[in-house]
Amino acid sequence: MAGELALVADILSILSLLIGIFFLSLGMIGLLRLPDVYNRLHATTKVGTLGAFGVLTSIIIQEGASPMGIKALTVALFILLTNPISGHMIARAAYRMGVKCCEGTCLDEYAGKRKK
Repeated sequence: MAGELALVADILSILSLLIGIFFLSLGMIGLLRLPDVYNRLHATTKVGTLGAFGVLTSIIIQEGASPMGIKALTVALFILLTNPISGHMIARAAYRMGVKCCEGTCLDEYAGKRKK
């Protein structure tokens, strides 16, 4: 019975790790291929958060309630809380500095409301 639980934990850990690596790879491709800073920020913050969370979830599954598992859980929660906020603040700073959107941007809701 214990061997079966360990096998299930290993399979879940590997799946979580593969999902995390997949999302991290998508984020890096987005960073290289997307046209402007706003699209790149979207790729790196959203996809990077999911990727890091997948890798850390794999560590949590493998380590359990050990000190390493608790550290991984703490880091995962920190990333989930701070990464979207930091991406928003970087995009806001870029917009206030006058960084233009790419030519394909359909809508800029802040166009007439920029503070100088």
